[in-house]
Amino acid sequence: MVPLIDLALERYTAEHTTPPCDLLAELAVVTREKMAAFNMQVGPVEGAFLRLLVGLSGASRVLEIGTFTGYSALSMAEALPPDGRLVTCDVDEAVVAIARSFFDRSPHGSKIEVRMGDAKATLAALRGETFDLVFLDADKAAYVDYYELAVPMLAPGGLLVADNALWSGRVLAPVSDDDRGVDAFNRRVTADPRVDNVLLSVRDGIMLARKL
Repeated sequence: MVPLIDLALERYTAEHTTPPCDLLAELAVVTREKMAAFNMQVGPVEGAFLRLLVGLSGASRVLEIGTFTGYSALSMAEALPPDGRLVTCDVDEAVVAIARSFFDRSPHGSKIEVRMGDAKATLAALRGETFDLVFLDADKAAYVDYYELAVPMLAPGGLLVADNALWSGRVLAPVSDDDRGVDAFNRRVTADPRVDNVLLSVRDGIMLARKL
């Protein structure tokens, strides 16, 4: 991913954000060491942002589409109440193994439930359940499909948060399926009368959509 802001400004932003706990900092190091696609992990600023969103919204039930190594799930779980629940889904056993190892070491790990398998099938199996917040960070070409499955599961006033909504600027001239998928998602959300939305230029772009 090409940085969307000056690297010095990005460092400055991180330096003036509440730092992650030691376990999250360790997870970031392990991910960088073990995963070729380590840049798929949300950074400390976005992790703090997600934690704040969960806390500010008062969410007690969170659905995450795309676990990767678990940084975002752990960040959000920190802000959940003791009886809160976070369901996270992924298809990659290797990355989820890292995530589980850190969930097991966290005082908030008991709030997290991992569902393995295709996310569309997982969401279909969860139909009828209600969530206060949904975080979408998975297959970009399928963003619209995930969105259509997730919105009915959101409680009124619930918040959908989607990562990579600017896709390193490639949304301006889409070429690949992923490019077109993110652009189509942004257009769909903006045109959807069920939500009130804003697209933020945080990191690689974050779409926020509140269900009306």
